[in-house]
Amino acid sequence: MLQNKKTEVYALGKRISMSAHKARRVIDQIRGHSYDETIMILELMPFEACYPILKLVFSAAANASSSLDCHKKDLYIVKAEVNEGTAVKKFKPRARGHTYPIKRSTCNITIVMKDFSVIDLSNKGGTWHKK
Repeated sequence: MLQNKKTEVYALGKRISMSAHKARRVIDQIRGHSYDETIMILELMPFEACYPILKLVFSAAANASSSLDCHKKDLYIVKAEVNEGTAVKKFKPRARGHTYPIKRSTCNITIVMKDFSVIDLSNKGGTWHKK
């Protein structure tokens, strides 16, 4: 019955202007939490990386409520990853006609949320413990 129903949604942020290392320390704190806990964590953390990640969490929740018709309280972050993006290269003019390169790092952030109000019947046996 429920095997064909989609239960995961995602939001993807590309070329966000911050280093991947700074975004990873925030993403590691919210991975596996519910939507309400994630919003509370991100609003209270003192890092600048929280704002773009908060916007992605809002976007993933809006995607879930529009495409899956589920409540935001039933959503959990299943997968959150940060990858390095392309570096924006600029040149800064210096004295005597010289230039120095400036590299601004970017990152790509993916947040996958899952609706746990629907029980998935496709995984019947389950492998909780390895034998």
